[in-house]
Amino acid sequence: MAEHGTHTHDKHAGHDKHAGHDKHTGHDKHAGHSTAMFRDRFWLSLLLSIPVVLTSDIIMEWFGYTLEFTGIAWVAPILGTVIFVYGGQPFLAGAVAEIRQRQPGMMLLIGMAITVAFVASWTASLDLFDVEVWWELSLLIVIMLLGHWLEMRAIGQAQGALAALAELLPDEAERITETGDVETVRIADLAVGDVVLVRPGARVPADGEIVQGAAELDESMITGESNPVAKEEGDRVVAASVAADGSIRVRVDALGEDTALAGIQRLVAEAQESKSRSQVLADRAAALLFYVAVVAAAITVVVWALLGQSDVAVTQSVTVLIIACPHALGLAIPLVTSISTSKSARNGILVKDRLALERTRNVDAVLFDKTGTLTKGEHAVTGVAAVTGDDDAVLTVAAAVEADSEHPLARAIVAAAREKELNVPSATGFRSMTGRGVEAQVDGAAVAVGGPALLRQLDLAAPDELAGQIDEWQGRGAAVLHVILDGVVAGALALEDQVREESRAAVEELHRLGVKVAMITGDAQQVADAVAADIGIDEVFAEVLPEDKDSAVTDLQKRGYTVAMVGDGVNDAPALARADVGIAIGAGTDVAMESAGIVLASDDPRGVVAVKRLSAASYRKMLQNLWWAAGYNLAAIPLAAGVLSWAGFMLPMAVGAVLMSLSTIVVAANAQLLRRVDLRPEPLTT
Repeated sequence: MAEHGTHTHDKHAGHDKHAGHDKHTGHDKHAGHSTAMFRDRFWLSLLLSIPVVLTSDIIMEWFGYTLEFTGIAWVAPILGTVIFVYGGQPFLAGAVAEIRQRQPGMMLLIGMAITVAFVASWTASLDLFDVEVWWELSLLIVIMLLGHWLEMRAIGQAQGALAALAELLPDEAERITETGDVETVRIADLAVGDVVLVRPGARVPADGEIVQGAAELDESMITGESNPVAKEEGDRVVAASVAADGSIRVRVDALGEDTALAGIQRLVAEAQESKSRSQVLADRAAALLFYVAVVAAAITVVVWALLGQSDVAVTQSVTVLIIACPHALGLAIPLVTSISTSKSARNGILVKDRLALERTRNVDAVLFDKTGTLTKGEHAVTGVAAVTGDDDAVLTVAAAVEADSEHPLARAIVAAAREKELNVPSATGFRSMTGRGVEAQVDGAAVAVGGPALLRQLDLAAPDELAGQIDEWQGRGAAVLHVILDGVVAGALALEDQVREESRAAVEELHRLGVKVAMITGDAQQVADAVAADIGIDEVFAEVLPEDKDSAVTDLQKRGYTVAMVGDGVNDAPALARADVGIAIGAGTDVAMESAGIVLASDDPRGVVAVKRLSAASYRKMLQNLWWAAGYNLAAIPLAAGVLSWAGFMLPMAVGAVLMSLSTIVVAANAQLLRRVDLRPEPLTT
């Protein structure tokens, strides 16, 4: 079993679709080229280039040594040809592909440069021309291979999110047979309806429902939430989550492509392949740079030829072609995209639309749906009042009566008593009175719990001791239940939709970022106002029908705001689609929401702050990379052409190759700094 150390991931049906993720899929200039291929060609080309460099006349002259042996003149041509054919093959193949696709770019520039150097060197070796640059050509290809290898490694690390997600699944599962025995099977052999055993410390093999047992589940790989989530019989669990402290049995209801994990993988892949506005700009700039480089190289050849220096014309034109390669420019955006997308996925932020993430940095108004987003969508006891002053006694008898009821308010009362560790007695003769409340016998007394309708039926009124408190509760929209003991009102309970502690922190953080926070709900105005006052909301849209929620978004947009709508995605689809940025929250097991551009796998509203922070950081890195890549070319091309030759400075071809590779490495290293952006929310203060 996987949890016992037998990791045979190649057997897992879900893993093979990720084979080849080191193929540089996000950077199509290298399609089909693996990191290992560039590495192997680099090392062999480096070894072959050593004798080429050592036997070069100019190198021997520089370092004051002499080598003489039979055939020395053919060392550079023969080994240089091998290096050109073997080491230069990826660039030559890429150049041909760009010509066929009529999309000239980086590979065509490199291919042209090494081909010109190769032809010039052979004509010189055959005494047909005076320019021989075998050693420069060899080092040029070696440096280019090194730069591409390092780039591929960086991109491979960034795009490793998909492979990492695939590796989260165990290879085998323990299936319960019809006889109750446990058998070990491959994940691929599981079927919907099977019951699997998940031991402490093991990963859940597929999405399903707990049919026996209870455990705390680590779902951080899905939601980004580091704290384990308590799960019991009847709760859903998702594939790849880890049972931390208990053994559970799960009935499988989703496998393979239908699981939440597979949905996340699809979103990550789509986001990494999608293009943002910055990417389109970079692509256009890279395409334009090809023509700039060709024209600059042609001018270099003509000028130096007219000056009677054909050797300089060849070497410096090749240097122009090499140094102008739009490699850094082409890498500037895709690498940031890959890193930001994989980082966000690891933090429970699933980016469906790159443009949505890019727009989030400009959001200056966030509209939250109330129920299920800012609140938990479930009632909790927020107040207890007793005529005698013994609040615990009122809560105890109310919990005793409600223990047999399945009503959400009843569950909240029982949960409150359990939280206070009250000794709740058993009730007998339970009876539900539809629309009014419930009643039962508790320790020989007749107890009824219900709302105003129950009081009207029994012709009772709340005693003066409770009237003020009840008015206050009702004023803020709380549901009020009365506890009637032997025909007398003994106390009352207030129940309200529970505000998430995280909501206050989210609103506070958004305010700190200068963002207006609004709330929309179908609840009554007083209920909405009470929640807004509690959390610190700036504007409230109350008593809004689900189909009219998008009008609130339009209202904010008309006032000049760039709006992000945050909702649970169930009845908020029109508003999510209408907003400049739609963010679906609490969708850990439903990642296929069509209406939202960004999906938060957890139900923590602080994730909205993380999205804005990631958006700003990603955009900042994109701009830095674009400015560096473009600025480098603007400065380097004239130097490569020899504009400073009058001052005795000529940029050597090999140095040009080094600078081109360094510019790419600078862009890659700068993008890697995005990993340092902390998306984790601050701990809640109590």
